[in-house]
Amino acid sequence: MPTENLACIFKKVPETWPVAGEHLTVEDIGFDLDQDAPKNGLIVEVTYLSLDPYYRGRLRAPEAKSYSPPFDLGKPIAGGGLGKVLKSNAPGVKEGDIIKHFLPFQRYAVVTSEDGKFQVVEAESIGGDIRHWLGALGGPGWTAYASLYAIGKPKKGETIFISSAAGAVGQVVGDLARREGLTVIGSVGSDEKLKFITEELGFDSGFNYKKEDASSALDRLAKDGKIDIYYDNVGAEQLEAAINHLNNYGRIVACGMIADYNRAEKYPIRNLMQVIVKRLTMTGFIVSDPEFGGPWIDEHRENVSKWLKDGSFKAKSHEWAGMEKAPEALIGMWKGENFGKAILKVTA
Repeated sequence: MPTENLACIFKKVPETWPVAGEHLTVEDIGFDLDQDAPKNGLIVEVTYLSLDPYYRGRLRAPEAKSYSPPFDLGKPIAGGGLGKVLKSNAPGVKEGDIIKHFLPFQRYAVVTSEDGKFQVVEAESIGGDIRHWLGALGGPGWTAYASLYAIGKPKKGETIFISSAAGAVGQVVGDLARREGLTVIGSVGSDEKLKFITEELGFDSGFNYKKEDASSALDRLAKDGKIDIYYDNVGAEQLEAAINHLNNYGRIVACGMIADYNRAEKYPIRNLMQVIVKRLTMTGFIVSDPEFGGPWIDEHRENVSKWLKDGSFKAKSHEWAGMEKAPEALIGMWKGENFGKAILKVTA
């Protein structure tokens, strides 16, 4: 008899905000725990799943093109995760190991690798919190590291403005910028998050965008109202304000525009002429492109691991518990309800 195996299913394409129970559902798809692991594969019990903003772009119709494929309708969504190995038929991986892999949103899963190689991870070498492998040491941290240096090109004495500064990417960008000797300004969505970035992460200043618009805040917080780098996770009004406040030859790192992900009509940026007048550079990227993110993988992992272990880097996670909470957790993440890296805890 199959074992219960709850999964988060992509049920229907949303036009604006997804609705739990309509566009994303939780269903028991069953699992045979007696089966053997396939060649170069594993049977795993999923422990943690990464909740990332880009998943929203994958909740689309098959014919809609983008940089990543759409999720399959009627099947579990998938993303980065950690899983405990129950059975192994892969060299170098044993029962009880924790692997970091691309995993379906379900409790039990069969995972394979063409070459039989899997990334086995542990917590001790990174300060004791294994969830960092999905945040500061995972895709968000790699994204922050590669893009800040490759596009932002930070220089000591400059000023950087980071939107969604308490999020998984923003907090890493802020730490790196601080280490490089920049003045760091962040925007967040609550006073609690503002206290976190200024008192715990070491940002020089910040503002709650729900209480103060970005333009007024940058007038107040940036020296002479000017910034040199804008790290964009939000887009919309904050991008428009940043363009107005950038110095000549300023750089915009276009990481995400979450403010527009669920809007039927996107925010119209009205000051793009400033890109020409100020000779600005605005660059988008996909960190998984080998030529972009590849050169930074080892440096990112080596440095951030060291900083996590010695306690000089602070990384916060926001956890939802239980596969039955997956739709609400995803929607909450897109609405900015998470305080730190958004993670779904599937099993203990």
